Amino acid sequence: MTQTPQQNILSFDDPRSANALFGPQNANLRRIAELDGVRISSRGASVTIEGKEAAVKNAVNLLGQLYSLLQAGHVLHPRDIAYAHGMLRREPGLNLAQFFAEAVFVVSPRRSITPKTLSQRDYVAALREKDMVFGVGPAGTGKTYLAVAVALSLLLAKRVKRIILTRPAVEAGERLGFLPGDLAQKINPYLRPLYDALHDMLDFERVNEMLAAGIIEVAPLAFMRGRTLNDSYIILDEAQNTTPEQMKMFLTRLGYGSKAAITGDITQIDLPAGANRETPHSGLVHALSLLGGVEGIRIVHFHEEDVIRHPLVGRIVKAYEHHK
Repeated sequence: MTQTPQQNILSFDDPRSANALFGPQNANLRRIAELDGVRISSRGASVTIEGKEAAVKNAVNLLGQLYSLLQAGHVLHPRDIAYAHGMLRREPGLNLAQFFAEAVFVVSPRRSITPKTLSQRDYVAALREKDMVFGVGPAGTGKTYLAVAVALSLLLAKRVKRIILTRPAVEAGERLGFLPGDLAQKINPYLRPLYDALHDMLDFERVNEMLAAGIIEVAPLAFMRGRTLNDSYIILDEAQNTTPEQMKMFLTRLGYGSKAAITGDITQIDLPAGANRETPHSGLVHALSLLGGVEGIRIVHFHEEDVIRHPLVGRIVKAYEHHK
């Protein structure tokens, strides 16, 4: 069924907001035209959109909602256009202004975090409400970052007493002995992404104070064995690199008053092959197959549309998935 060409003219009352919407030398309009496959021209505070009926309708919706965000006091960054476009494609009836008004939450006096996609919104809600959440999807979707953010917000609100961040040091299996320093210094590079997330949300001195006091603990997964963790927010990162035995060990550490977030990408399993040259089964894949229907557990899946790094990252992820 072919769609007839359509033309639509939008006029905006506030020239300042319109200029911010159009972007420097109409850069934002060109981006929207590229995303929706339409032609957009501007004159004063008005734009003319031409193209297929459905595409024009999508562009009109996106422009109108971005304008409402600017009117509400939000600053429009170039990457926000792609985020908004992706959200409206997946849920055309979404009210972006209401979404962002409800989704912003304060992590600390230094930072407030806003989920950038619908999946991120669902993920944050699950992290707050459920005792155990699995965040599964490609790199750059904010799985670990948002888990750390929610953990910090609950810690500062005194709803948990400490945060424990852990991940398997699988890549270090053969090379650990060649790294300089003691054990703590050897494993530190593999825990670096967790430190980076902490330092992005809290002052460097505050993070060091919490680490020294044991309020925040960053440790490899092997250090979790034999412990029962009460009143804690526990985050297991890179969970695809656990074995089923390690995953069971971690999941059974959960104590009273605690919550757990498990993040991973099942397309990036780096478990080393055993003596029989077979790669062990991933503990994350095994857990997802067993725990999907368990009460109190939520599994949130992310997709390439949720990648919030450089736009090229999303296209790279999509290309690899298409090849697979």
